[in-house]
Amino acid sequence: MTDPQSAAARSAAAPSSAAARAARNLALVEESTRHLLHTVAELGPDAVAEPSALPGWTRGHVLAHLARNADSLVNLLDGARTGTDIPQYPNEEARDLGIEEGAPRPADVQLADLSTTGGHFTAAAALLPADAWAAEVRHRHGYRFPAYEIPWRRLMEVEYHHVDLDAGYTPAHWPAEFAAAEFRRLAGKLSGADLPAVELFADDTAERAVIGTGVPALTVEGPVRALLAWLSGRADGDGLRRTPDTALPTLPPLG
Repeated sequence: MTDPQSAAARSAAAPSSAAARAARNLALVEESTRHLLHTVAELGPDAVAEPSALPGWTRGHVLAHLARNADSLVNLLDGARTGTDIPQYPNEEARDLGIEEGAPRPADVQLADLSTTGGHFTAAAALLPADAWAAEVRHRHGYRFPAYEIPWRRLMEVEYHHVDLDAGYTPAHWPAEFAAAEFRRLAGKLSGADLPAVELFADDTAERAVIGTGVPALTVEGPVRALLAWLSGRADGDGLRRTPDTALPTLPPLG
């Protein structure tokens, strides 16, 4: 879900700093996974067959995707540790099949799968020596990125898709560190995008950003979590303050 960093930024990451960054983000993943497992444990027997917030996907699809994503990131962690090019998934067809086959499973099976695969992810990360976190791995779309980004990528999957379950966990529950960092990341991706320029102001963190092209004629203000919910396509932005009071622009998909 993230973009690859610049080569300069990657080369500047010493093994010790890469390992420290990974360790911090692994702790966030562990906490977020606990919250996810609690939500899934509270689902009723028929809840996984109900629609999620993602078009065309049931809650079961979201849960199967999260479990298989953990497996795929274990592949990348193993590749970084061994110095081999292990694909994230065998191919796109295998990825899609794993989601479709896993979606109809009952909630208790989904929960067990998520718990097991989350444990495998944690265990695989624990095996990496410090210098391995600076190794490059290959995303399923082909580009390469440093292994120390893997924990944050898992955090994004867990936090965004926890909201997508539409089971009581909302953007308001996002951890503060996650929300602030993702606000900066997505605003950066939309800087220079083909839409009228908009200035964003997070009134709880005092962060500002400009998306789009040109001189901003619209300012959008609100809590950083609400701004992130809009930028990530998980809210329509109705609760955000706009100056002047005009409609929000349609954001391009971020992928």
